[in-house]
Amino acid sequence: MTLRSQLLKGILEGCILSIISRQPTYGYELSIRLQEFGLSDVSEGSIYPILLRLQKEKLVQGEMKKSESGPKRKYYSLTTEGHEALKQFVHHWENIKRPVDKIIEKGEI
Repeated sequence: MTLRSQLLKGILEGCILSIISRQPTYGYELSIRLQEFGLSDVSEGSIYPILLRLQKEKLVQGEMKKSESGPKRKYYSLTTEGHEALKQFVHHWENIKRPVDKIIEKGEI
């Protein structure tokens, strides 16, 4: 496992919660959105286990809806607990990001 994938694994859950918070989203759509934001090495195979875990933790809920193209899709939306978890993620991310940015800016690359 590369350093990038280890770092990404820890923040992917927060990124997924953030995308879902904007509108109900299905798994493949999440993969596309993450790629649009520049996370091109995130596979669908890594998204679905996270969605299952988030659903088990009652942070997201899934609902089968009709698709304009093909079979029904499971759309995920945040629960009240999911919105709270996203707020906590953003808070923790900011508390980690700022000092790390300062360290990197002062360092020599």
